[in-house]
Amino acid sequence: MFSQHRRAHGLCMPSSFYFSRLVDRSLLSKCPTLARIVHAQLVKVGLIDNTFWGNRCLQLYFKSGSVFDALQLFEAIPLKNTISWNVCLEGLFRNDYLNHALYLFDEIPERDVVSWNTMISGFASFGSPRNAIRTFLDMQRYVIRPTEFTFSTLATLVTCVRHGEQIHGNVICSGVSLSNPVVWNSLMDMYRRLGVFDYALSVFLTMDDRDVISWNSLILCCSDSGNKLVALDQFRVMREMGYQPDEYTFSTVVSICSGLRDLCKGKQAIGLCIKMGFLSNTVVSGAAIDMFSKCNRLEDSVKLFGHLEKWDAVLCNSLVASYSWHGFGEEALKLFILAMRQRVKPDMFTFSSVLSSMNVVMLDHGAQVHSLAVKLGFDLDTPVATSLMEMYFKTGLVDSAMRVFATTDEKDLFFWNTVIMCLARNSRADESLAIFRQFLMHRGLKPDKVTLMGVLVACCYGNFIYEGIQIFSSMEKAHGIDPENEHYACIVELLCRVGMINEANDIAEKMPFEPSSHIWESILYASIDLGDTRLAERVAERMLESEPKSSFPYLVLIKLYEMTWRWENSVRIRYALDKQKLKCAQGSSKIGIKRSVYCFEANQLQIHGGHDTWATLELLSWDSEDQRSAEHFV
Repeated sequence: MFSQHRRAHGLCMPSSFYFSRLVDRSLLSKCPTLARIVHAQLVKVGLIDNTFWGNRCLQLYFKSGSVFDALQLFEAIPLKNTISWNVCLEGLFRNDYLNHALYLFDEIPERDVVSWNTMISGFASFGSPRNAIRTFLDMQRYVIRPTEFTFSTLATLVTCVRHGEQIHGNVICSGVSLSNPVVWNSLMDMYRRLGVFDYALSVFLTMDDRDVISWNSLILCCSDSGNKLVALDQFRVMREMGYQPDEYTFSTVVSICSGLRDLCKGKQAIGLCIKMGFLSNTVVSGAAIDMFSKCNRLEDSVKLFGHLEKWDAVLCNSLVASYSWHGFGEEALKLFILAMRQRVKPDMFTFSSVLSSMNVVMLDHGAQVHSLAVKLGFDLDTPVATSLMEMYFKTGLVDSAMRVFATTDEKDLFFWNTVIMCLARNSRADESLAIFRQFLMHRGLKPDKVTLMGVLVACCYGNFIYEGIQIFSSMEKAHGIDPENEHYACIVELLCRVGMINEANDIAEKMPFEPSSHIWESILYASIDLGDTRLAERVAERMLESEPKSSFPYLVLIKLYEMTWRWENSVRIRYALDKQKLKCAQGSSKIGIKRSVYCFEANQLQIHGGHDTWATLELLSWDSEDQRSAEHFV
């Protein structure tokens, strides 16, 4: 009936509108078979020789992944225009045919700005920023005027401030309008990533027309520069000026509150999220779960998670990470299993969080999670490999951890830091220093304060006094890193370990900032071991001034005063200790019984199967008494 209706109106052939709709829908399906059917229809009606329809069909083949069919069609197009070449070039990049794309680019008779932009974005997608920037320089030599897309793409590739400034200068020279936020937002984000926050702020101030992305970049820039309260103030100014925040704005603001550990401001931000309907967004709700957790309100994190209607990997990752951060490894594992049963597909962050939560009594479960990661192909991802190493190091299985290290190809800075620090803490100081030397030979990575902290810990555990002093002394000059309290604590402990207590005290006295309690504790322990009561007394009194909440200096002073018969001073310190209501640190231990982990603290009675245990102990007691009675009778 439909065909009769078409014939009655003289429409014996489908219209161009029909084929346009057909191609558009086929592009959404990405089906190679459907692409061939559309191609056959175009051939049948004689439209395939038309350059426009040839280009559309070419786009369809590349979208469906049929590269061979696309190249055959490209060769068959009789009159190729610049669009034909550009579609083919983009399709080759999209399907990972880099060498073919390079060859095709050289063959293009007339390259326009789209051709050059395609090459730049193609190199960017292949992780080759140098080639992308080199292509941009070639583009300038051919006097091709860059577009906004060119600059916004290049801004995402820059890794040094000098190149960023050059691109910024090119943007100004090209006359890009200050009312166009796309390029200027890209420049703001570029400077933020490079850590040049004042440049990012200057870009924001010069913009004529700002959008919500501009404000999001400004808020994130203030936060990354350490001015988190200023970032929250900019959020307030943004709303006062009439800009409507989006889900990215709220996730950033809630994360800032999480970093500040400010529960009050975090609740206000979440209340605003609920009011504007953004809490249903998984990124925002995930940030809210993390905020409650970081503010020591894990129960609120669990409650919020329970009220959410739909689970996904982002939400589960947030709560698993929260359990892990609070040391509830068993709960993290239970949630992981429950999420798998709910058909929530885990990603590398899920595995990383679960593995990080494993402790020594959960090693069997950790091995099972490791096997699942291997099965799903996540074991070679750097975050997962890092967590695997950390788990094996925590449980003392150093060889298993080093096997993970050997089989991981892409090692980032956090990965190297983990292996250096964990080897040191497992009394493998020699291996830790060897890994550090191997790291220094790695191009593209520079040690940070955590790396050098791990090396100093290794020197401390290995009593490598010469290496430790050399690394500590060269931190600023060789690596551009100012020593912090943790680095001073390591070098002081190292000197105390080898008996150089006076040198350790000199370093503590000459520090450019107030030493932490760990530094004074190392000197105090060493002075007591070496019998230097004068230094011990002086250090303990110094600790009372800087760390009055620690019971250790009180106990040392009481002992010292009693040893030297200064009873009045001893009574005074005891009174001060009672007044502060300080208690000694309480120890705890964990055991695993029947897939459950039980934590025991000092003076706490909590036994699995307590009734049966007490009955058994009573029987053993009776048996022991019977044996003693029998021996006495004999």
